[in-house]
Amino acid sequence: MNSKILVVDDEKSMRESMKMLLEGRYELHFAASGREAIEIVKKHPIDLVLLDIHLPEIDGIEVLRIIKGLDDSIEVIMITAVVMVGKAVEAIRSGAYDYITKPFDIEALQEQVEKVLEKRLLAKENFSLRTIIGKDQQFEKIIGSSEKIKEIFGVIEDVAQSNATVIITGESGTGKELVARAIHNRSPRKDKLFVAVNCAAIPENLLESELFGHEAGSFTGAAERQLGKFEIANGGTIFLDEIGSLPLAMQAKLLRALQEKEIERVGGQKPIPVDVRLISATNSDLREEIKNRKFREDLYYRLNVIPIHLPPLRDREEDIPLLANHFLAKYNREFGKKIRGIKKEVFPFLINYDWPGNVRELENLIERLVVLTKEGYIEAKRLPSEIKGEDGCETGYNETTLSRAVKKFEVDFIKQALEKTGGKKGQAAKILGIHRNTLLNITKKLKI
Repeated sequence: MNSKILVVDDEKSMRESMKMLLEGRYELHFAASGREAIEIVKKHPIDLVLLDIHLPEIDGIEVLRIIKGLDDSIEVIMITAVVMVGKAVEAIRSGAYDYITKPFDIEALQEQVEKVLEKRLLAKENFSLRTIIGKDQQFEKIIGSSEKIKEIFGVIEDVAQSNATVIITGESGTGKELVARAIHNRSPRKDKLFVAVNCAAIPENLLESELFGHEAGSFTGAAERQLGKFEIANGGTIFLDEIGSLPLAMQAKLLRALQEKEIERVGGQKPIPVDVRLISATNSDLREEIKNRKFREDLYYRLNVIPIHLPPLRDREEDIPLLANHFLAKYNREFGKKIRGIKKEVFPFLINYDWPGNVRELENLIERLVVLTKEGYIEAKRLPSEIKGEDGCETGYNETTLSRAVKKFEVDFIKQALEKTGGKKGQAAKILGIHRNTLLNITKKLKI
């Protein structure tokens, strides 16, 4: 729709001149007095007011204040004679966007009008995105309007009321724990605890104690009884992230706990009944792990009652603007900033980027941009080179593309190995098939 401009001037010749300059591109309204202008603003959604400072009955400055009181988002450009520039400065302090002096340069006026309306349109689009997020595009803390995400919203609603085990698959950073929490929060167990455990981050020799607890004196350093995560989550939900990293011996004990609905503490003499709903997650292919005899097939089928697969961000292009604006609002609040929005020029870069780190990587980017942007809007020039392409072009295709792609693959591959092992470089080196010292040198070189 065309932007709506209100021209306020008591001189008929000035109103007619403005009509000749602006007609055809905008929806125009005209007022010969301040009172008439105020009535028009009350009745029509005006985007921009071209307002003469010297008006009969009500001074232009007072008209500006009344208009801003009715709708502060309306932009106002004051029109003044050179001798009244001081008044124009006062108008800017009262909320005017800028001023022009008579006689004015036609091209300068047209450029100023286009600039102001572009700013106004951008503000409307950003507000619209934030409003959308507040409706059916936000499920718990999961943001999205794509069909794939809407399907997941439906599955969450369907499975939340049951006690069936759920396994969530997807790349790192896609939001698997958010989905697990959403299921718990909509289930009959919502008033009990949600206990999250990152299986890859716990040393193998401590896993059983961490999950099932231990009795005092059961091993060196066990000075007193400790409850495990299963007991702590009793009546609620336990979320086992990166379940593919569990060693085979621990997999057997987990399977027994699920089948018998009871656990035994390390050093304990009797089984302890537990009532928990298990949700697990992995970014690895468990079927492939079964073929390689690294994951038990019977445990897989016990976990895989309700599978939910989270698509990578690169397959959710329409969700990227929603997510970006959601994170902008979040970090504006967190850092006490007032960044007004994200310029349209930014979104093609965000949509064309591959997002190996998925939603988590996008959130980190927006957080960084909010910190680096002092005021106004986030602009494309602030984007890092890996998102714009080394030469700053949208596609990023040039003679260095292959070397950048190889380096990016190497970094992502190593990061996945380190994430799977909880940062243990020795174990990661074994997965990668290289010596630990070689891995240390590579991580130092690539700044991982």
